[in-house]
Amino acid sequence: MQIAFKSDRGKNRAINQDYVSYFVNEAQQSLMIVCDGMGGHKAGDVASEMGVSHLGAAWKGSRFTNSEELSRWLIANIQRVNDLIFQKSLDYSDLDGMGTTLVAAAIVGKEIIIANIGDSRAYVFRNYKLRQITEDHSLVNEFIKSGEITPEEAQHHPRKNILTRSLGVSRKLDIDIMAMPLVQGDMLLLCSDGLTNMMDDEEITQMLKEWLPLEEKVLSLVDKANEAGGLDNITVLLADFTDREGEPVWRQERN
Repeated sequence: MQIAFKSDRGKNRAINQDYVSYFVNEAQQSLMIVCDGMGGHKAGDVASEMGVSHLGAAWKGSRFTNSEELSRWLIANIQRVNDLIFQKSLDYSDLDGMGTTLVAAAIVGKEIIIANIGDSRAYVFRNYKLRQITEDHSLVNEFIKSGEITPEEAQHHPRKNILTRSLGVSRKLDIDIMAMPLVQGDMLLLCSDGLTNMMDDEEITQMLKEWLPLEEKVLSLVDKANEAGGLDNITVLLADFTDREGEPVWRQERN
């Protein structure tokens, strides 16, 4: 497996409230996390960094034998991180109301387990086809599911950025957990909505089809999102599941 990731401020934001990183535990099992923070000045980036760093720190001392054990760990530890973020927002008035999305992917054996809260996404690119694994926890996605609007109308909806779930905004938390088998040659994409609001699935697919090193694919996706307007922070993580060994080939957690 090889991993590359980058987080970019984009063209329209004063600070980057996204955060991304990658962790390996005692059993050499991998955890990848993307968070997209929200809140007032400096609050969103505090929430997103807490989401990634606290979950990652807990991961380093873990080991798992099966996907059920891993799923239980993710639920318990994401809840713990949620409580930490929420309590910090209560303790500091300038952090009041902060929160973050979270999408995390962990590997055990030949399975990948994905945890999701909010509208950051996980995709799998398999046999040159891109498939979204997570479901957006957003108001416009509820409108789409009820038939009130089309996916095309959602792209420009005035309430597009309203989330129905997020990490750290209350004690109560509802986490989506999904498990799927890994297939030789799969590529995993984790990203914030700064990518998917600027590029549609077909544009992302065409970029992933390019015969480029993994880190160049990441850079190209970020560059294309910026060329399309760069209206938000942009975070992209790619993991290539092949037989070749490899540490993360390129990383930048926040820019």
